[in-house]
Amino acid sequence: MRYWLMKSEPTEYGIDDLARDGHVAWFGVRNYQARNFMRDEMRVGDGVLFYHSSCPEPGIAGVAEVATPAYPDATQFDPMNKYYDPKATPDKPRWFHVDVRFRYKTRLMPLAEMRTYPELANMRILARGNRLSITPVAPDEWRFILAKLGVKD
Repeated sequence: MRYWLMKSEPTEYGIDDLARDGHVAWFGVRNYQARNFMRDEMRVGDGVLFYHSSCPEPGIAGVAEVATPAYPDATQFDPMNKYYDPKATPDKPRWFHVDVRFRYKTRLMPLAEMRTYPELANMRILARGNRLSITPVAPDEWRFILAKLGVKD
């Protein structure tokens, strides 16, 4: 089992939306490294820290899990969609995604709080210049964060 941090802008799709819907296709990722994480490394049941980004107080807002294996992102084939990719074809898709299933809404653990814990010093989200929307989380970081959030996994 692996663990991931996945960013979403709460004005686009937040933890409350995921709680309401139960699951969501994590479409629209257009970064090759983030795509490769989903396509090559994510497995059903992997843990996900749902992270609110590009908002007044970014941070971890909940816990989810990977619900499906990776499959082609249909938005790449739709010329009317902002995620359209003219180089992608159904025979040779370029972009993949997974579905994510809701587990828990938590208190917000702001980025500023995360920076105060030496146990999280090596998290990619805290690295200078990190802009990836999906990053791996080490098992010890996962356990530490869930404990701080009061979540029993």
